Amino acid sequence: MQTDYIWDPLRRKSVRNTPEEAVRQWFISVLHEGMGVPEHMMGSEVSFRHGAKDYRADILVYDRSARAIMIVECKRPEVELDQEVVDQAIRYNNELDVKYMAVTNGHKTFMFKRTGGGWEFLQKAPTWEDMLQ
Repeated sequence: MQTDYIWDPLRRKSVRNTPEEAVRQWFISVLHEGMGVPEHMMGSEVSFRHGAKDYRADILVYDRSARAIMIVECKRPEVELDQEVVDQAIRYNNELDVKYMAVTNGHKTFMFKRTGGGWEFLQKAPTWEDMLQ
């Protein structure tokens, strides 16, 4: 049974439990429990501006200097993770300049590391300590 609200530990409040929000909260736990990212080094629904347009990153992971090192784009479970979704995260990165990127719909997750002028697909998730290197 789905409740109307779900706790977001990053925003420290209950938020509407939409399908995309459920994926976001699941991935926050993956970052924290599976990849070792401290909760205080993440932000959810982070607003930023690119050119004249306002955007909102689903999840940002920060390094010890509070610089964004990973952007995560979360989609509803029924959304196919195609090139358009990856391109959306890449556009956000034009402003944020992160080293890592992930896209997820809760069923599939793809992670990438920036290398030179492009993005390399990662076979396994990096730890937070790996991302700091």
